[in-house]
Amino acid sequence: MKIINPTTEEVIKELAISTPSDVKKAVDKAKESFESWSKLDISKRIEIIKKFQALLKKNKKDFAKLISTEMGKCVIEAEGEIDATLGDIDYFISETPKAIKDEDLDIGLDKVSAKISYEPIGVIGMITPWNFPLDTPIWKIVPGLLTGNTIIFKPSELSTLSGIRIGELLEEAGLPKNVFNVIIGEAKTGKALVESEVNMISFTGSSEVGKKVLSGSGQSLKKTVMELGGSDPFIVFKDAIIEQSVNAALFGRFLNCGQVCTAAKRIFVQKEIFDEFVSTFVDKVKKLRVGDPLDSNTEIGPIVSKEQLVNLEKQVKDAINKGAKSLCGGKRLSRKGYFYEPTVLVNIKENMTVFREEVFGPVASLIPFDSIEEAIKLANDTKYGLGASVWSQDEKVLDKVAKSIQSGMVWLNDFGTPYQQCPQGGIKESGLGRELSTYGIREFCNMKTVVKSRDKTIKQPWWFPY
Repeated sequence: MKIINPTTEEVIKELAISTPSDVKKAVDKAKESFESWSKLDISKRIEIIKKFQALLKKNKKDFAKLISTEMGKCVIEAEGEIDATLGDIDYFISETPKAIKDEDLDIGLDKVSAKISYEPIGVIGMITPWNFPLDTPIWKIVPGLLTGNTIIFKPSELSTLSGIRIGELLEEAGLPKNVFNVIIGEAKTGKALVESEVNMISFTGSSEVGKKVLSGSGQSLKKTVMELGGSDPFIVFKDAIIEQSVNAALFGRFLNCGQVCTAAKRIFVQKEIFDEFVSTFVDKVKKLRVGDPLDSNTEIGPIVSKEQLVNLEKQVKDAINKGAKSLCGGKRLSRKGYFYEPTVLVNIKENMTVFREEVFGPVASLIPFDSIEEAIKLANDTKYGLGASVWSQDEKVLDKVAKSIQSGMVWLNDFGTPYQQCPQGGIKESGLGRELSTYGIREFCNMKTVVKSRDKTIKQPWWFPY
C-alpha cells in the first residue's frame, strides 16, 4: 500500500497490507491479553496512559509534521489537534474511574438492593478516518484501554503512518504486548476486522461505509458505535452579530480544508442580512492563504487524496450545471498537489449534490431563508443528523430551533466545539452511540445489573407453582 503526500503527490512509503490471517492472529493475541489487562487495577492503566500523554507532548512537533506530510493538514492545525488530544486524555484519565464506578439503584425494597457494574466488553475493533488522525483515534483508544479492553486498531489508509506512531508511543509508554494491535490496509482489511471475533466495533467514517460495517457486525450481533457523516446546517438569523457569525462560518466551513464531519456544510442566512453576510464572508474567503501545509502561514492545504479531489470537482460541477453561481474559487489549482480553491457558491437548489451529499472540501454553500419555519424545514431536509449551529440574540428563537432540529448536537451562538463533557454523535444516517463524556466512556463497557436479596422468605407468592 502506497502512502502518498497530497502536497507533492510523491510516495512517502510503501507498507505491507494486513491479510485476513494477520487480522485473525491479532485478534487471538488480543484475546489472550484481555484477561490480565482487564484485571489490572485502573490506577496502573492510568499510569501507562499518563506516560503515553507525556511522550505525545514531547514529540508534538514531529507528530504534527507527520500529520501534515501524510494527509495535508496545515501544521498549525495539526499542532492544535495534538493540544486538543492532550486535553482529551486529561479528561479521560479524570473521568473514567468515576464513569465505571458501581452505581447503586434505589428499587424501593428494604431487603433487596441493586446496582449497575461497568465491565470491559473484551476485544474492540476500532476503525478511524484520516481527517483527525490523532484526536479521533484517541477518543476511542484511551477510554477503551482505561475501561480494561484490548484493541485492534485499523487507521485510515490515508493516515496509516500516524496510526502506527500512536502504537509506537503506547509501546514506549509501557503498554503490555498485544493489548494494542495495529493492522494496516484498506477496505478488505476493515472488512476482515468487522467479520472477525472481536466483541465490538467502534467506527468513524462515511455513512456509506458505516452501513457496510453495521451490516457486517450484525452477522454476529457485535455492539457498534458509529460516528458517521453529516451535512450540518449553520443558521444565521437577522438579529445575529454578523461579524461574529461570519467568522464562525469561515472557521466552520474551512477548518482542515473543509474536511470535517461537523463542518458548516449548508449555511442558511435570513434574507434581511443575506447580501451583507455574503459580501463579508466572500471578502474573508478570498484572503485565505493556500499553500504548503508545513508552512506555518498556510491556512488551506491540499485535499487528502486525488479521489477526494475528483469527487469534490464533480459536486461543484453538478451545482454550477444546475444554476449555482461561484462567487470565488470553483476550480482546482494548477499546481502540484491536490489543491482546490476556497469556493463560495450561491443560488443553491435542493436537487444539487452540494445540498444532498456531504461535501468534504473548501466549498461553502450559502442559502437564504425567510422565516424560522423555513429555516428549520431546510435544515432538516437531509438524510443526516449530526450537528447544527444557530445564531441569534433571541432566546425564544434559539430554544425553538434547538428543539426542532433533527440532530445529535446543536450549538447556539457557538460552533462545533467538542467539549469533552458533552456526548458527541448523531442520529439518522449520522450514526449510533456516543463518544466523549461519561456516556462515551461507558460505550466501551458491559452494563451489568446485579440484584441482591436479603429476604429469607422460603417461598415468594409469585414463584411457580402458584
